[in-house]
Amino acid sequence: MNLADMIGYLAAVLVALTFYMKTMVPLRVIGICSNCAFIAYGYLDDLYPVLILHFILLPLNSLRLREMLRLTRQVRGATQGDLNMEWLKPFMSKRAIKDGEILFRKGDKADHMYFVVAGRLHLHEIDIDLLPGSVVGELGMLAPARMRTQTLGCTENGSVLEISYDEIEELYYQNPTFGFYFLRLSSARLFENIGKLERTLAERDQEILRVRETIVP
Repeated sequence: MNLADMIGYLAAVLVALTFYMKTMVPLRVIGICSNCAFIAYGYLDDLYPVLILHFILLPLNSLRLREMLRLTRQVRGATQGDLNMEWLKPFMSKRAIKDGEILFRKGDKADHMYFVVAGRLHLHEIDIDLLPGSVVGELGMLAPARMRTQTLGCTENGSVLEISYDEIEELYYQNPTFGFYFLRLSSARLFENIGKLERTLAERDQEILRVRETIVP
């Protein structure tokens, strides 16, 4: 058995290993290794179709691996920073919104999250405006029934970026590390919202107490 045959068998084994990979990052790594082995095999045995094919597949596999690792780093950084979700923007699609448009109503099925690019959105039940840079709708993914708890309307023409929960789940299944950090980030945002609500209720209670003290002699 010569060197070319040995490399050919190694390349075949690496291809077989890709079928055992359950997540995307290890699959891409093994795929890159198999591309390199096939390139060497094709070169040594003058198998030009094999050589050309894997010369094309190698940069594609490398690009996808780089994107996945970069996404994971960005999510990890977001959990340690200001809780923004701008790292998801490359995976989202743009949508124009108009004044008076309702993006979703309370009780609707939750299936998308949004990033405000321009304009102004308003959450009716809690009377909060969402300005550019805000993220809304991501917590519906964690709700047991996946139902909207607020009504979201547009009060100023603009645009949003949107991504479906199915696409987020696809990213999760491709890379469990991404899923872990996304859940950490979403949980942090949930506790942040709870904290805001508690502060708002405390301020209202103080205001009610002041009014009572003013009325009651």
